[in-house]
Amino acid sequence: MDASDPPPPSRAVSLPLIASELAFDFVNSVADRGGTQHAEYLHNGSDIVLWAHLAKLLSDTDRDAALAMVGADEVLASRLLSEAHALRETIYEIGAALARRDTPREEDRAALTAVHAHCLSRARLSTSGGGFAWTWDPYTALVEAVLGPIALSALTVMTQQDLARVKRCEGDHCGWLMFDTTKNRRRRWCEMEVCGNRAKMRAFRARKFEAS
Repeated sequence: MDASDPPPPSRAVSLPLIASELAFDFVNSVADRGGTQHAEYLHNGSDIVLWAHLAKLLSDTDRDAALAMVGADEVLASRLLSEAHALRETIYEIGAALARRDTPREEDRAALTAVHAHCLSRARLSTSGGGFAWTWDPYTALVEAVLGPIALSALTVMTQQDLARVKRCEGDHCGWLMFDTTKNRRRRWCEMEVCGNRAKMRAFRARKFEAS
């Protein structure tokens, strides 16, 4: 590809949301971290906005307004991208540790807490479905409106969920995180149709090779 060619389009609008937790779906916007098939799907501030819309953090109207905002404000776009990537890696480190049944590092827990605290400083406690929920105004606090719910999701997993259900996909060149909601707690793959089937094919070819 020529250096002047535009970057390939990201999958921000079509990534599968299969982790059963918002925070892990966000983590899964990278594939094969550190591996030979590493792929980044969120390349700029606009991609973050598009993913937030995909995850239903922004309405159609809010998405369009946010895209205009990051298109007109390079500082905002850069801040949104850098803070989103930093939070994503923090949550990945925490989730990967939990999947290994390790205790997440103190610095990662502190980083997540700090993001959550900052986002709450820009939030409102609003009525929602007969109860209350934290809400953000993307027109005045776009970064917090996107990252606030993600940080809250990660903290909810850590403080209110069964941590034994946090898992990492066993597929080669994958490593996506997921929260196993199956009754028997035996989920192994991000998607059976993708990583699961690939593993089955590898096992089939190995058996065929051994039998030959």
